[in-house]
Amino acid sequence: MLAPLGLIQALIAFLGAPLLVSVIQRTKAVFAGRRGQPWLQPYFDLWKLLHKSTVFSRTTTSVFALGPILACSAAAVALVFIPLGGWPALISFPGDFLFVAYLLGLIRFFTVSAAMDTGSSFEGMGASREVLFSSLAEPALLLAMATLVAFTHSLSLSGIYAGLGPAAVGPQAFPAVLLAAAALMVVFLAENARIPFDDPNTHLELTMIHEVMVLDHSGPDFAMIQYGACLKIWILGSLVTGVLMPVRSGILIADLAAGVAAMTLLAAATGVVESVMARLRLVRVPQLLVAASILSIIALVLVTR
Repeated sequence: MLAPLGLIQALIAFLGAPLLVSVIQRTKAVFAGRRGQPWLQPYFDLWKLLHKSTVFSRTTTSVFALGPILACSAAAVALVFIPLGGWPALISFPGDFLFVAYLLGLIRFFTVSAAMDTGSSFEGMGASREVLFSSLAEPALLLAMATLVAFTHSLSLSGIYAGLGPAAVGPQAFPAVLLAAAALMVVFLAENARIPFDDPNTHLELTMIHEVMVLDHSGPDFAMIQYGACLKIWILGSLVTGVLMPVRSGILIADLAAGVAAMTLLAAATGVVESVMARLRLVRVPQLLVAASILSIIALVLVTR
């Protein structure tokens, strides 16, 4: 089903997604006592990368060249199914939350395939870590969404988040919804390679996960990877904020503004998390992801009992 008003949401997301990265960096700068980068720095970086040439290794094939394009395209397609402010997304159908989960898996598949195509053991190490941690994060995501499906009795993301208003979530359902939101928050940090799972600013061999997979990309290809990462932050962030901060006034402008404000607060909270805690040891990461799945299971049991 097509929702004409969803086009406004999609445009806001496509244009505003890089700004979330800027909010994260500025928040971290405040905690470090620095002035921080300009607010539009992510846009400047993308523009600069688009005007650079692309360098390809002689060992790579078309898999390496197509990886960034297909990953960014999958993120763009997933974005049109994500509602904002409780209003229907541009496209929705029953079961679209599973389709979005598969698209997130495609983003990962194309990125990992491009990394493996370089023939570098360094990038292969990061790819293996990415696949391992993502395989543990997916159950938490799907179980949390199953909890919201059972609570709202809707199979589409637009219907799910439209039914999560303050009036709908009573005292009995609040603990289950809160546990699902906590699991989604863990998935948000893990899938976007943020602390405590990964440090997007590091280049240490023993700690890199996502960044190591994209070291060989350059120019427009790297711009697509960076922009796709911004879209992924918006996609998973919308799933979190739609649960934690549901605002349903019935006025389009007010609800969209509240949704954007919620996304900004989530980005600031991510910056706070990255400023007050260190990255977990690799052996601890699976434990936290399994704990997120357990929270989702408990939430599902509370809703369905």
